[in-house]
Parts: sequence; structure tokens; C-alpha cells
Amino acid sequence: MARPLHIAIDARRAGFFGIGTYIRNLVSGLSRLDQTNRYTLIRRTGDEPLPGLGPNFGSVEFHKLDTDPVQNLTFPLFVRKLGVDLSHIPLNSVAYWMPKPYVVTIHDMSSLTHRPQGGLRDMFHQERYRRGAARAERVIAVSNATRRDLEVVVNIATERIRTVYSAPDPVFRMENEGAAEAVLQRYSIQPPFILYAGTIRPHKNVGRLVEAFAVVRAELESNPEFRDLKLVIIGDELSRYPAVRRTVAATRMAASVRFLGFVPGETLRVFYQAASVFAFPSLAEGFGLAPLEAMACGTPLIASDLPALVEAVGDAAELVSPENVFDIARGLRTLLLDPELRRRRSELGRRQAARFDWAITARAVLRIYEELS
Repeated sequence: MARPLHIAIDARRAGFFGIGTYIRNLVSGLSRLDQTNRYTLIRRTGDEPLPGLGPNFGSVEFHKLDTDPVQNLTFPLFVRKLGVDLSHIPLNSVAYWMPKPYVVTIHDMSSLTHRPQGGLRDMFHQERYRRGAARAERVIAVSNATRRDLEVVVNIATERIRTVYSAPDPVFRMENEGAAEAVLQRYSIQPPFILYAGTIRPHKNVGRLVEAFAVVRAELESNPEFRDLKLVIIGDELSRYPAVRRTVAATRMAASVRFLGFVPGETLRVFYQAASVFAFPSLAEGFGLAPLEAMACGTPLIASDLPALVEAVGDAAELVSPENVFDIARGLRTLLLDPELRRRRSELGRRQAARFDWAITARAVLRIYEELS
């Protein structure tokens, strides 16, 4: 029988949107599943330890985030002192001299395929990205589409890649308990509205969504149900990407588009469940966690026809071409004007989202750890 492993997991982004969902739920799943191996979670200085974990889970603090260039030297030295058997880096932001063996999770390839080119900083980023994956003992891809990209773009050997799907946070499978109306009133938003949730980076295509919304809003201005239709955009980093606000101004939709920034999971669940449609017309994705969250809430969905998103949403979504504003508008219009189709999409979405579960994810990741023992 193999001896228990000592595994370090980089949990410095556990409190973040998106990647934090992955870290928190993977660690929680591993804690329920594995009482044998020893885990050390590396958290950011000042962050609270993750709650509810077993006695074989401990944590230590590290003072710098993975975006700080200095940590390319200091983080590997810190990990070496822990004396672990292997480390898991939950996104491809691997310190340059990271000690082996380590496992890295690749959530998408957009930082290579949809990033402005040129300059020393960009060259360093691309080299670090490729090197982080190339030196890993195992690479976890969150979809088969991402796996294929790793094989083709980064030239990672097939036998070193494992596809392990993520899952919606359990909070999105819960029902609202009478607080929904109060939450919406707090934000001064009432249905009907179309919802987008995610980052505002250019490859998320939020500008074209605004343009498509303007088309649909004009078409439905005399519709008694949707004449006051709104677009609600929940996402961070808006100040870094002002082009979206410029698009709102250019389409004269300022009175009908609301930007909310970051909201906690329980609040986001209310918005998912209250939305008429969730729209996700992204130009590049590694999988599609936000569409899964929306489907877990029973929200009818339009999504890009990208292979990674189709892998996530199956036949539950109204698929659109993300580069065509009028096709995005068609998808919105089709769902809004057909209540029976919305109901069917809602049922299919709940069923599709139920296929993805963190217990399954944790079991697959644990098998990868044990492969390396």
C-alpha cells in the first residue's frame, strides 16, 4: 500500500470570482472524499482559512499573489520548505522556478489566443504560460476542447493531460427563500431583464451583446411584456475596459443597461432566477461555468456555438454565432417571445447542469494525485 501523500494546493485566489469557485469546491470535495492524504493549503496573508475541512487539511500563509513578479522566486522557495510530495496550481499562473512534481489546471487558453500581442511583458507572459504547462507532471483541462488546444497550441503530450470537468457552485442549486424581491429592490431592478455575468474582458464579447440588446429593445418597444426590458451586466474589471460603456452610449441604451460589478453568490442566484434570459456570447471559453450556474438555476440560456461551450451546455441552450450581432439578437428574440421554448430550455438546463458535480470532480483529481505517488 502506497504511503499517504503530502499535497500542497495554491489557494491564494480562493476568495476570487470564478477561479475561487474552483478552489473552494475542489478543496471541499477532496475533504469529504479523502481522509488519508495530508493537505496544506497556501492562502494569501490575511485571508481566513476555508471552513469545514477535515483534520488532514492545514493551511499556511504566503504574502504575495501570483501576479507579483517577485513570487517567481519566493513562492518556489516557500513550497520547497513545506516538504510536500506534490503541488497543485489551480490555474496556469505557475511560478517560474516551481519545484516538481506539480499538477496545473488550465481553465482556458484565452490569455494566449485572445491577448494583445507585442512588448516584453506579453512575451514573458506567453513564455511563462507555456512553460508552466510544459513542466507540469499532469495538466488538468476543464474540457476536451481545452485539451485539444493544449495539444495543438502548447504542444503538451496527450498522455500528460486529463480532462476533468468543473461544476456549478452548490449555492446555485438552492431555491431563494423569500428574499428575491428584497434583493432586486435593493439594486433598483425589476424584471423583465436579460442577464450577463462574468468578466468584462474583450473576448467575453459584451460589446456585441449590448448592440444585440439595442436591436431587440427597439423591436419590442411596443410589446406589452418587454417594452421596459433591461440588460443587467454583473462583472468586474469594467474600469479597465471602457469600450463597453462607450458601446452603451453609442447605442443610446444608457437608461436600459445596468452595471452592477461584483455580487456575492447568493445575490447572483437571485438575478439568475429572476432573469428572462441569460446571455453568454463569448468569443473564447475553456468550458463555461457561468452558463452552468444559470442552467442550475433554471434560467433559459443563449450561448456561443463554441465547441467548449457546446460541451458544457449540450442541447439546453439557444446557440448563436458570437461574431454576428444580429444572430445574437435572433437568439434573444427567439427565447423572449416563446414562453414554451423558455420553459423547455429551463428544464433541459437544469437536467444538463445536474450532470456536473464537485464530488465527481474531486474523485477524478484525487486519482491524478495518486497516479504520481
